Amino acid sequence: MSLRVCHLGKYYPPAPGGIETHLQTLARAQVDLGLDVRVLCLNHQSKPVAPENDHGVDVQRFNDAFSVFELKLCRELRHAIRRAHVDILHLHVPNPSMLLHLFAARPNVPLVVTYHSDIVKQRIRAALFRPIEHSVYRRVAKILTTTPLYAAGSEFLQSYVDRLEVLPMGLDLEPYLNPSEAHRAEAAAISKKYPGPIWFSCGRLTYYKGMLTAIRALQHIAGTLIIIGSGQEEDPLQTEVRALKLTERVVFIGHVPTVQDIIPYYLAATALLFPSNARSEAFGLVQVEAMASGCPVINTAIPHSGVPWVSPHEKTGLTVPVDDPKALSAAAQRLLDEPGLRDRFSEAARDRVQAEFDHRVMAKRCVEMYERTLAGIKRV
Repeated sequence: MSLRVCHLGKYYPPAPGGIETHLQTLARAQVDLGLDVRVLCLNHQSKPVAPENDHGVDVQRFNDAFSVFELKLCRELRHAIRRAHVDILHLHVPNPSMLLHLFAARPNVPLVVTYHSDIVKQRIRAALFRPIEHSVYRRVAKILTTTPLYAAGSEFLQSYVDRLEVLPMGLDLEPYLNPSEAHRAEAAAISKKYPGPIWFSCGRLTYYKGMLTAIRALQHIAGTLIIIGSGQEEDPLQTEVRALKLTERVVFIGHVPTVQDIIPYYLAATALLFPSNARSEAFGLVQVEAMASGCPVINTAIPHSGVPWVSPHEKTGLTVPVDDPKALSAAAQRLLDEPGLRDRFSEAARDRVQAEFDHRVMAKRCVEMYERTLAGIKRV
């Protein structure tokens, strides 16, 4: 009988987001390994939707019945967790609403957690929520961090060091390692359309992405900065671009339909500028996409974040101090000035992602962790 796992997510694609993408990639890869996989999550749309099958993954989305302090609650979801006939539950956090449902449901099933990041900005709500959180975590068998660096800077995780394990996120790398002719042609069109060199940034336009730093860095280097993403910071970013008289050199693409629509931009870019500035950025999955595409990464040395571990300094790209436009521009200039540097980073980046961040490697490591966890519980 195949191992039965139920993932508990906040949302699931086509809902956008790095955690959502990771959940889908892991669930699909586990199906390919022969597991019986289902997902329970909230519905990111207002209209009800029927259960669906996503490449073998049974997905059930629940509409929230009401909200309390931005926590979305649904009795049907609580019942579904309690009735889940599976071998293991796998929760993905931060996800306060699902934690609350788990607290209420109290399922008698082994629980593992992928801990993507601390709640950094909403600290007051997080503090009020701590008793419920600790109640759930007392029965967690394994807590998975996505890099070896993150837990040391997490006050919350230091209470659970005895059950920590590292499981790096992975992607289906094939579309990035071997881009289609259509993607190559679009990359050539992008290179022709915009004055080079092309610098690329990608992500939700929110406070911790540090996009202001990328924009300000453009004052000190030649070329065009292309930004893909949308969010509440877009208007302030546009205002800064106008104030710096960079409107001809900064291009806002907005939201793109699928993650693979981004591939041509990685191919056209000299580097991915990844200037995030807070531990809310714990991993940076777009770094993996860029590296697989042969696009070096210029990231930031966020204390106790896994960002500089994903793309290490002087190996697959360069790492600069947080919120330092001049350091970011100087690193970008090095890629232009030092013969062979970009090519060396590009080759090393492709090697690293295939060894560490392939979705099949991730799924295999995760299943082995499930098996160890269940074996340990049975011995006890």
